[in-house]
This record gives sequence, structure tokens and C-alpha cells, in this order.
Amino acid sequence: MNRWIDRCSTGIEAVIAFFLAVMVVLVFGNVVLRYGFNSGITVSEEVSRWLFIWVTFLGAVVALKEHGHLGVDMVVQRLPPLGKKICLALGHLVMLYIVWLLFQGSVAQARINWDVTAPVTGASMAVVYSSGIVFSVLAAFILALDLYRLLTGQIADKDLVMIQESEEAVQLQQILGEASEPGNASTLEFAHGSKK
Repeated sequence: MNRWIDRCSTGIEAVIAFFLAVMVVLVFGNVVLRYGFNSGITVSEEVSRWLFIWVTFLGAVVALKEHGHLGVDMVVQRLPPLGKKICLALGHLVMLYIVWLLFQGSVAQARINWDVTAPVTGASMAVVYSSGIVFSVLAAFILALDLYRLLTGQIADKDLVMIQESEEAVQLQQILGEASEPGNASTLEFAHGSKK
């Protein structure tokens, strides 16, 4: 199951990279054509905006899978393992409810805008709202899988806090983790010295 999820995540990352490349070509090409040739790519702004929306939602799925979303863990870190498990379960249940609301809203908006066409491309505006549908389905799957792993005891105590306080704190923990390995005494001294 983990291997399949990793492959899906890699596929989503490839789609994100492709969308970003298309955005760069459209925007940069449009700038060059406007200033150099007094012309332009008509669909550039509209398609770039849609791709940006899709990149945002797909990136949120990858971040959710990698537990990369930022949060405040001051209280949860100090709780015993049972308290951390209860907080994690409650948090996942609340997130599943929010994802369900997002799914309902996205489906409703996609239905409403199914026959509405974009002014430049003429494509259905449901394309924009379907990004919310895709995100909510994938996010619900990831959250439900994490909740299942929690309830079956497959999550180690050290992994019960699935958010990051800040990127700097994560980097410091990685440095300290590498420094605590045998043969890295100088790195440990450097890490503690830079912390002061």
C-alpha cells in the first residue's frame, strides 16, 4: 500500500512539474511576444490561472501525504502518548469533515458552472472547481489511511505529531539527528554552538 501511495505521490509531483513548466512557457512567451513582436498568447492568462489553482491543490495533497503542513505543536508535544493519539484522532476526524464540506461545495460549484464557458478558451468553468473535488477525494483517502494506521497501532509514538512547528525547527532536528549518529561529534558541537 505504501509503495502504491508513493508512486501516486511521484505521479502527482510529475503533473505539478509539468503544469509549472506550461505556466512558465505561457507567461514568459506572452511577455516576449508582447514586448518583442506586439503580439501575445491569447489564452495565456486564463490557462496559467487555472494551472496555478491545480498546482496549489495538488501540492496540498503531496504536503498532506508527507505531513509537511505547518501547525502549532507546543501543547501536543508535551502530552503523553495516549493524549497525542487522542489529539491526532480528533484532528483527523475534523479534517475529514472539512474535506467532506469542500467536496460537497466543489461538486455543487462544478454542477452550477458546467455550462458556463470561460471567456477566452471557451472551456467549461467546471475545470476550475474539479480541482477541489480531486483534492478532497485524495486528501480524504490519505486522512482515512492515517486514521486507520493510528487505530490499528501502526504509527510509532515518535510519529504521533504529524505537523511541523516551522521549517527551521525541522531543519534543526535533522541536523541534531545527523549529529547524534556515531562519528559526527564535530557536527553535534557545531549544532549546539549555533543554537546558542
